[in-house]
Amino acid sequence: MEIEVEIHPLKPFLPSNAKLLMLGSFPPQRKRWSMDFYYPNLNNDMWRIVGFLFFNNKDYFLNETKKAFCRDRIIDFLNEKGIALFDTASSIKRLQDNASDKFLEVVQPTDIAALLRQIPICKAIVTTGQKATDTLRQQLEVEEPKVGDFSEFIFEGRAMRLYRMPSSSRAYPLALDKKATAYRIMYQDLGMLI
Repeated sequence: MEIEVEIHPLKPFLPSNAKLLMLGSFPPQRKRWSMDFYYPNLNNDMWRIVGFLFFNNKDYFLNETKKAFCRDRIIDFLNEKGIALFDTASSIKRLQDNASDKFLEVVQPTDIAALLRQIPICKAIVTTGQKATDTLRQQLEVEEPKVGDFSEFIFEGRAMRLYRMPSSSRAYPLALDKKATAYRIMYQDLGMLI
């Protein structure tokens, strides 16, 4: 049986003041979404990490029912802080019926350079998993940083950093506070978190 090619269901989120471009690999299947935006799965801790760091409340981005993330609150936060979002794959095949990166085959990688040209004051990219890091490094000449660290590179005359953060997926075996510690360093480096 031929495996279906999935086209990315979301447009890149590129605020004009973006200083950071956050790149995952590809959204989970729609049945796992709690909202129509990035990191929609309630079992993914990205918005809990951000809520914990910026608001001292891991549930800050959950709605009143606690059964979905609040898209509008997230978008307001991203616009205020200057954080852009997309993924390193524009189309994929799921080799198994799950959201695991190791079972994603990238059919069409995202044109990272085209994204960066739309956000001219962006000075850093963060990848949130190994698949995203590997896919990005096939396009940009940048050394792979250790998890929780960064590498410096030049993009079209622009000095930039590539941060490699731990995956926010619960499948990645690291406690939320430990993941948040790694993300805190990046947000502090970029002057987004005091």
